[in-house]
Amino acid sequence: MQQAGKRHIVILGGGFAGFYAALRFEKALKRRSDIEVTIVDKENFFLFTPMLPEVAAGDLSPQAIVYPLRKVLRRVNFFKAAIDSVDLKDQIVYLRYGESEEHRTQLHYDHLVLAIGSITNFFKIEGLKEKALTIKSLGDGIYLRDHLIATMEAADIENYSLERKKRLTFVVAGGGFAGVETIAAVNDFVRESIPYYSHLKNDLVRMVLVHAGEAILPEFDRELGDYAQRKLEERQVEVLTKTHVTSFTDGFVQLSKGAPIECNTLIWAAGVVPGLALENLNLTKERGHVVVDQFMRSPDRANVWAAGDCAFIPNAGTGKPYPPTAQHALREGDILASNILAEIDGRALTPFRYSAIGQMAVIGRRTGVAMIKGIKISGFIGWLLWRTVYLAKLPGLDRKCRVGFQWLLDLFFPPDLSQYTSRRSPSTDLPSPTRPERFGGTTPFQEDETAPLRDAAIHN
Repeated sequence: MQQAGKRHIVILGGGFAGFYAALRFEKALKRRSDIEVTIVDKENFFLFTPMLPEVAAGDLSPQAIVYPLRKVLRRVNFFKAAIDSVDLKDQIVYLRYGESEEHRTQLHYDHLVLAIGSITNFFKIEGLKEKALTIKSLGDGIYLRDHLIATMEAADIENYSLERKKRLTFVVAGGGFAGVETIAAVNDFVRESIPYYSHLKNDLVRMVLVHAGEAILPEFDRELGDYAQRKLEERQVEVLTKTHVTSFTDGFVQLSKGAPIECNTLIWAAGVVPGLALENLNLTKERGHVVVDQFMRSPDRANVWAAGDCAFIPNAGTGKPYPPTAQHALREGDILASNILAEIDGRALTPFRYSAIGQMAVIGRRTGVAMIKGIKISGFIGWLLWRTVYLAKLPGLDRKCRVGFQWLLDLFFPPDLSQYTSRRSPSTDLPSPTRPERFGGTTPFQEDETAPLRDAAIHN
């Protein structure tokens, strides 16, 4: 709880922006005692999202890409809770916590950091919210992997050929980083697993990437986007551009053009919006994003700050907002925290300025694309560069070792097809068994270690 006489800084969100802001405050708390910092998130770990498709494909274990917040933040307080509401006038954050979020508490703040990230947007397209899978959280990655295995297990048993083909048809909507890396990972995982199912063949598998734009990976230039498309098509992935999903009902993905696709699996990676906790905040917004100045401070409230996917941070050079990427968010979080400390100390604030070094994407087994300071890189070197850079960025030496070792094993061993579920073991609620009358009555029967000896004597 807040200690008297200290400035209380509350960070909402433990993604890249919130986590790196907390790390900056963690360092500051080593040498100053005039502030107290609390970070709030529904998960008690930091998720390294660039590696999430590799969890879905079974290349990495879930534990390898998460870092426990309590392990690294020893001076910053952590609350595992959901945001209920924010009272900007009285400077109070209302929270829900507990296994079912049935309990309530509140935090008073002197400075508030909004870093709640984004959530999947289904654009009110029929059937998506109920049936489409997503690839946004660790739970999504774990569930998707289990779903792929369950689908192959069911298809192996299925006798009806059309139903089997339907089960082995996978559609990913969205041709940006998330969609391309997901379809590439799913394609590799499924096709490498098929030989272990006696009734399945790779020619039964159909992989489709649907993208509304003219070319996939629009974050790159057209040449690298076209290269990525060619490589996916060489690996038997159909790429449908200038096409969008119009519905997902009755086992069919309806498209804006062309024939509908019959399938059981649609993975949606075609849109996000800022977290819902921002909806009712009386702050200036741009398409749902909190508008801030170059110091990442709200023009409406001098003690409210924002960074990451939920923030609209103007780029003074281009006039456009900075893109919602991990490399921007982690730097935004660090500068934002430094600016809050400067504000408390009465020092000058630092404007956020950052020009991305480059961008990278994995497009399948040992193949990637990258643009580094204008230099185009593709193929094996692009893939190796992706792994090298992100391994270096992964927080924690133990996590780096886990990922490096699992990547090494992946070079020599086939995919793990164990299906992990979160279902509890089966149980029942029968009445207590009773002792038969011939054994001396109808009282509840209780086993003891002499029972086998008595039974043997009776039967003899």
